[in-house]
Amino acid sequence: MFRIKSPRAYGNVPDELLVKWSAGGDRSAFDEIVTRHGPFALRVAARLIADPRIAEEVVQEAMVRAWCQCSRFDERRARFTTWLYRIVVNLCIDHRRRIQPEPMPEEFDPADPAAGTLEMMEVMERDATLARELSRLPARQRAAMTLVYDEGLSGAEAAEVLGLSAKAVERLLARARAFLREALRSRGMTSSSEGA
Repeated sequence: MFRIKSPRAYGNVPDELLVKWSAGGDRSAFDEIVTRHGPFALRVAARLIADPRIAEEVVQEAMVRAWCQCSRFDERRARFTTWLYRIVVNLCIDHRRRIQPEPMPEEFDPADPAAGTLEMMEVMERDATLARELSRLPARQRAAMTLVYDEGLSGAEAAEVLGLSAKAVERLLARARAFLREALRSRGMTSSSEGA
């Protein structure tokens, strides 16, 4: 008697089962992982690496590494998403260490005076300054800020992704905020929430 093997329902299973199937060579299972988690991984990479093309390359490299290392994943030690995002963040940090971004020239003026009001110019100048100063943050501080403030992860979740303690992430965030406050203050720009 022949048994007909039913097709796997990739979209209805937890990540850990997809990883197990992927470790056994099931490419369709890994395709589901990419579909589920690729967009988030790309958002994180794009916030840590300014060039969208390089961010995409980093995410592709992270997915290749995840595919090759699926058999090493241990669900008792971490959730799959934590494991995957740690690969992405570490590759982004490695990239930033290798290639330092070119700072924006001091005389850079993103506003066209004919196109808007003085208030709009001030906002644009502040945004350009903030972007420039964010790019100067050490890689781990910027990664912590991206995960917590841009992606909405809790401090504990960001700590898991970064492989740090929650206290260490709090310190990274505090140092980053202090650096940014001082950078804006030294340029005569203050946050509207400062002083509150």
